[in-house]
Amino acid sequence: IDKDALDAQVKERKIQEATEKAEHERFAHDMKKNDKLMCLLEERQKNEIKDLNKALTEFHKNFQKPETRREFDLNDPQALKKDRPARVSDDDPRCTISGMQKFMGEDLNHDQRMKFQKEQLREWSLQQQKDLKNALADQKLADDLYDKFRIELDRKIMEEQRKEEESRRAVCTATKNFNKIQVAELDHKNELEKAQKIKDDMDEITCLLRGDFLSENPDQAIGPGGKHNVLVNRWKGMNQEQLMAIREFQKEQALEKQRVKEQERRREAEWDRQRLQAARAQLLWERQQQRQNQVQRRDLDAVNAELSQEQKAKNTYLKEEEYSNIPTEEFYAQFNTTTR
Repeated sequence: IDKDALDAQVKERKIQEATEKAEHERFAHDMKKNDKLMCLLEERQKNEIKDLNKALTEFHKNFQKPETRREFDLNDPQALKKDRPARVSDDDPRCTISGMQKFMGEDLNHDQRMKFQKEQLREWSLQQQKDLKNALADQKLADDLYDKFRIELDRKIMEEQRKEEESRRAVCTATKNFNKIQVAELDHKNELEKAQKIKDDMDEITCLLRGDFLSENPDQAIGPGGKHNVLVNRWKGMNQEQLMAIREFQKEQALEKQRVKEQERRREAEWDRQRLQAARAQLLWERQQQRQNQVQRRDLDAVNAELSQEQKAKNTYLKEEEYSNIPTEEFYAQFNTTTR
């Protein structure tokens, strides 16, 4: 086993794991930062949408009231309550011509009506100007608030980025220092291991040169229980007596194997002889069965021939007696007597 290579692989694996861990931590930190930015942006977008909806609602409420519409009088729910009676007086302008209350061409209230209309137009104009000023002021206030919020949000984002950069630089510095310390410790440990390995190798070479293993001493295989108790890891081979005993045992095994083969051959020959006799007996039995079947077939053919002759005689007799006056019962009695 190459212990140095294994140790180097273990160290490389540890360094790789530390690098991967630092990379994962960096990725996790980046993901956290991105999540924070996304949360801030989403919060800002929600606030912007909320402010826009609020401003739109205020604008509808202040500048697009239902009663300011041109067709509000058609959809006014309080129209019936606000409506006047069909006739108030004889000078009611709603009276028709048939009422004889007011004639075409007469406009007695022209000056007052024109003055009232001008005053009304002036009031409407002033009200529209006032509403426009208020809307512009509200829009400016909303823009100022939005700008302040955006500036504050950008400041917070810049602050977070600055802190993140500082923490990243601190992590990089710490990782660099840690790697330097690890490299120094690894070099020192390698030097110590190399020196120890050289010393161990020299001790091992000396022990092997002075030991019984390379000297091929057969006595080193004798165990503490006597010469029959052999130490396998020190055994140097068998002597001539042991080899002769093994050869004799092998010869006995070969003779025993030949004897077993001869018995197996005899047993197979006996089985073949018995199978041959059984096949011969089976063949003889089949031939006897065939002969018996042939005899039975001949007997059956003879019986069938006799029955056929009797049937023919019966048919001939019936044809000859067809036009005779012999009664049927007497005819069958004579036929039966002739047949018997």
